[in-house]
Amino acid sequence: MSEAHAVTLTGAERERRWPNVRPKDAATLILLDRQGPSPKVLMGRRHAGHKFMPGKFVFPGGRIEAGDRRMAAAGALDAKVEERLMARVQRPSLQRARALALAAIRETFEETGMLLGTTEHGAPEACPEGPWADFAGHGVYPTLENLQFVARAITPPRRPKRFDTRFFAAEAADIAHRVEGVVGPDSELVELVWVDLEEAQRLDLPTITGVILKELQTRLDGGMAPWMPVPFYYEVQGKFRRDEL
Repeated sequence: MSEAHAVTLTGAERERRWPNVRPKDAATLILLDRQGPSPKVLMGRRHAGHKFMPGKFVFPGGRIEAGDRRMAAAGALDAKVEERLMARVQRPSLQRARALALAAIRETFEETGMLLGTTEHGAPEACPEGPWADFAGHGVYPTLENLQFVARAITPPRRPKRFDTRFFAAEAADIAHRVEGVVGPDSELVELVWVDLEEAQRLDLPTITGVILKELQTRLDGGMAPWMPVPFYYEVQGKFRRDEL
């Protein structure tokens, strides 16, 4: 079944009319609500005016920013998560792995208003300017120890934007604070929905998002065990490959 996911990605129609660029490090966060009878995920619909994936339902996320390398956090990433984040990359480092995880948390706040973390330690001090200062303003330390690394995918060549994206998962119970009014008709995400995985597959999704949802289901079926391998999707000579980290 896992190889079928690579075939699905290879068969997806894509325009390839842009100059090729090096993929940028990026991170995405899949928020899971497992309080009900079936797990639900948070999906956001992108603004129709975006050049990249207009109107599609996606997980919140984006590229690393400089402040993600300097932001203080409560706890550390699981050692297995660190190891897999440093696999198959040039110049691997713990700082880079940590920055990827923090980028996922920051982007989720910027796009949804949800601050993932803890209020038990007071407000973080000396935060980088920008969105991280809002964490301090709300007395929230981002937390890393509960993050799971569930997938990695690289955008194929000659697309308008290219990302080397790490997909993280976290529990909705780890949302420490919510800021209202972030999502709306003029925002990057115009709508947020909590949907179960079967319902999510019926949304208007990028192909890779549908594949990651199937990978997530497999992981949930396995109890989200930390030893489960992390799928890594990338294209070679026009065909997607699925390796495991």
